[in-house]
Amino acid sequence: MLGHCLAMPGAYLDHPFHPEHTAVRLKTPSMDKGRIFAEVFTLRGVDVATLRCEHDAALTYRDMYPGVVVRGYHCPPAEARYANTMPLDGGVPDGHLIEMTDEAYDFIRAKLPRYRQAELAGLGDG
Repeated sequence: MLGHCLAMPGAYLDHPFHPEHTAVRLKTPSMDKGRIFAEVFTLRGVDVATLRCEHDAALTYRDMYPGVVVRGYHCPPAEARYANTMPLDGGVPDGHLIEMTDEAYDFIRAKLPRYRQAELAGLGDG
């Protein structure tokens, strides 16, 4: 999953919370710091990912995978509705995990000003 994230234009790794808690941020050349769209960490002994998304998409995935895809762990209440946390043990098929990762990237990219989105296009996002 991390390899897929890092193949996206402007994506880079960060560890803002703890050395074992990996965040993937989206950053354009004109930004000082990127915005998190994915996180990978261990929760109660299980490798998990938290991915940002639209609120309706978050609810759809939670309904598709009840008890597996849950509200974003450790997200502030205002942002928890825009994130899902899920184990990376196969409970969510790889195809859906990739789809959710792409949606997370697109969700954060869409929040950037147009000139920054254009910078990403210049990085190969065509």
